[in-house]
Amino acid sequence: MQREEFAALVERAIENLPLEFRSKLENVDIVVEEWPSPEQLGRARHARRTQLLGLYQGVPQTRRDRGYGLVLPDKISIFQKPIEAQCRLDGEIEAKIGEVVRHEIAHHFGLDDETLRKINSEKLRKK
Repeated sequence: MQREEFAALVERAIENLPLEFRSKLENVDIVVEEWPSPEQLGRARHARRTQLLGLYQGVPQTRRDRGYGLVLPDKISIFQKPIEAQCRLDGEIEAKIGEVVRHEIAHHFGLDDETLRKINSEKLRKK
């Protein structure tokens, strides 16, 4: 998939978020990168670069206090090649992008991976 098409799918995933979440992303830079860098892999503690689909780098909103200010924007990286490697069809890629975008934005709002796993488990049980 061309990078522009992939980036458009990321943009669509962001636009599909409820307004209450989108309105709180004003200081978040969401970027598409081809592959995670060695530094990003180290932060995420992943051994293989094909496993890391997205990465949130910043200070979650739940950890901000009155002293928070004059800082660079938080950054969410969406990694194109690892997502494509896990998906066969364009529809699967779009669905995976939406999942990764929501997951990384959840980190921005203070949810950790364990909490997100519990939420996903509950969703699966309800289906």
